[in-house]
Amino acid sequence: MDRIVQYLDLPLQDSVLIFSLVLAILLFTPILFTKLRIPTIVGLILAGALLGPNGLGVLDYDKSFELFGQVGVLYIMFLAGIDVDLNDFRKNRGKSIVFGMYTFWIPMILGVLTSVGLIYLIYDNLIGASGEVTWVFGEPVSKATVWKYSFYSAVILASCYASNTLLSYPIVNRYGVSSTRSVSISVAGTMITTVLALLVLAVVVEIVKGELTAQFWIRFAVGLTMFLLVLGFIFPLVGRWFFKRYSDNVAQYIFVLGMVFMGAFLAKLAGIEYIVGAFLAGISLNKLIPKRSPLMNRIDFVGNAIFIPFFLISVGMIVDFTILFKDIPTVIAAVMLSVVATVAKWLAAKAEEVTYKMKKVETTMIFGLTNAQAAATLAAAMIAYHVVLGYTSTGEPVRLLPTEILNGIVIMILVTCTISSIATEKASKIMAADPEFSKPDDNVYRPELRILIPVSNPANIERLMELAVLVKDQKERQPIYSLCVVDEVNDDSKKMAERRRLLDKTVEIGASVDNKVKKIARYDLNVATGISNVVKEKNISDVIMGLHQKSAASDSFFGNMTSSLLDNVNRTIYIYRPVQPLNTIRRIQVAAPALSEKESGFRIWCSRITTLASQVDAKLIFHCNSETAAAIRHFYSSNKISNRPSFIVMDEWDRVEGISEQLLINDLFIVITAREQSISYQKQFEQLPEILCRSFQKNSFIVMYPEQFKEGEIDRLQSSPARII
Repeated sequence: MDRIVQYLDLPLQDSVLIFSLVLAILLFTPILFTKLRIPTIVGLILAGALLGPNGLGVLDYDKSFELFGQVGVLYIMFLAGIDVDLNDFRKNRGKSIVFGMYTFWIPMILGVLTSVGLIYLIYDNLIGASGEVTWVFGEPVSKATVWKYSFYSAVILASCYASNTLLSYPIVNRYGVSSTRSVSISVAGTMITTVLALLVLAVVVEIVKGELTAQFWIRFAVGLTMFLLVLGFIFPLVGRWFFKRYSDNVAQYIFVLGMVFMGAFLAKLAGIEYIVGAFLAGISLNKLIPKRSPLMNRIDFVGNAIFIPFFLISVGMIVDFTILFKDIPTVIAAVMLSVVATVAKWLAAKAEEVTYKMKKVETTMIFGLTNAQAAATLAAAMIAYHVVLGYTSTGEPVRLLPTEILNGIVIMILVTCTISSIATEKASKIMAADPEFSKPDDNVYRPELRILIPVSNPANIERLMELAVLVKDQKERQPIYSLCVVDEVNDDSKKMAERRRLLDKTVEIGASVDNKVKKIARYDLNVATGISNVVKEKNISDVIMGLHQKSAASDSFFGNMTSSLLDNVNRTIYIYRPVQPLNTIRRIQVAAPALSEKESGFRIWCSRITTLASQVDAKLIFHCNSETAAAIRHFYSSNKISNRPSFIVMDEWDRVEGISEQLLINDLFIVITAREQSISYQKQFEQLPEILCRSFQKNSFIVMYPEQFKEGEIDRLQSSPARII
């Protein structure tokens, strides 16, 4: 019994018991608050306040909570950076800059006007009670001195209003509306106002200390420039190098996490806060982590399961409700700060709405995302709080940010986080249900996609699954089919067992990216016949295969099985030879033959390539003649696709080999070819294997055979005496 009492002594000291309690909070808080129709984020903050040192005292705000809280806020900022659609970001950069100015200057002006008088009264009351103050900076006590430092303190408090934390961003992610323009504007505006607010903090602190010199500005400018160069150029190069060489899932995740914290640390060295570095690290790694990939799935899972909830609980643990009953100035400060911070951010969102004639729900979303005051606000407040201006006759410090204001900021954090969560949840629900707020690229023509992957080679199964996942529409719920065909004549039991293991591997890979995979194992006369039969039975639209490995000198480049399949299957067939992971691809260069726009599958292959380029955020370059280019441009304009491709004129197909000279090391080459007797078929296609072997060995390539005949036409052509053998 004594041992049990010892373990239950408050605050809890046993690490296993503490972690068990935190896990219980993470498990039951969402369940309880969902029933109460209160956002989970608010529930976790309240749980931290109730069980923390200022509540029941069950948990102590020790180094572990401080560490996990810091990790959590950096994780939120990193997710915001990695989720940004860079094309949409560039498209809305004007609106983002304008909103960044609104959400900085409106809180700054309103904050100074409403705060300077209150802070003067707090200082005056402190000086009056003590009789005199010994100023650290050697200034005599006077009304002018008090007003001056009141102004400095008010500017810092206003900068706390201006900065914000994307605390409710996980809500946006959960509803799948992170790609809307209002979210992009909010994220960009947050970065702009946070950087400016932290710069104001640094400048004011230097002014108060009397150290604002040219050396400070030179040091800051050089540090910031070096930091941006490292994140803009070195981080992507290192990331691409790592992902090319290491495919282990755990190693990739640890590498990304290391890059995030290194970016945060470099930001601190440059004179700005950790959260800015974490966000920019997410931006720099954005193109290397596709939204639908096993790595992104792990990043989301670990963050939402552990790090972000820990941060929310740690925010709650600093809230002290008892300060509301201690003295009148603290109550006034808490109410005033909460009202001013909320009104200022609402006015900024409203100004953006009026300027760009945005919808009411977009204003609500912008306000919800930018109203939460947490990490940046608390960091700035603590820095100013620890700057001591002088001491009273009783030895009490006079701080740049008075204690009453700091206590009011803690209450303000809880209030603004609650309002932010409720507003974001409301806007997210409306946007998720309204097709008007889908991305422009979501309107692109995408026929029903049912992918089949015949498995045989364990060396390329992960790459084939990666391609299958990335060409799928995010809203497409059809499973991916994986197939092993057992040749009744040639395959032995050992080969059958190996192929069944490959089927299990496809299910495992699909589960890691939240994609259902259906296994199909069948006996048939040969592999080509088996694939052809499954295509008909399951109404398959796309077949993704690896490049045939020659086992005999008489084998063709694509293999006899592939040749037979092309003769019998009128579906889009991809023959993929991977050299590097698709997430490291920077450009996709596509060679399209003349008259390919006349084929029945033209819009299909345009759609597939567009989706792939969008997923890996790669630039598209088409090599084709003017007629095909016009058809592709029309496809993009009619489907309102924002990311438009570039074109290089290629009038003759025999110039396709010259494309190899324009390929860079991180380019993917896709060649659109054709079956015999199709409209776009050319005799030069017979030389394609030789060209690929000779000139494209250093790059990943896909040979794509689109659907090219109308329903039933391929059977008629096969029986035609005019068919070319």
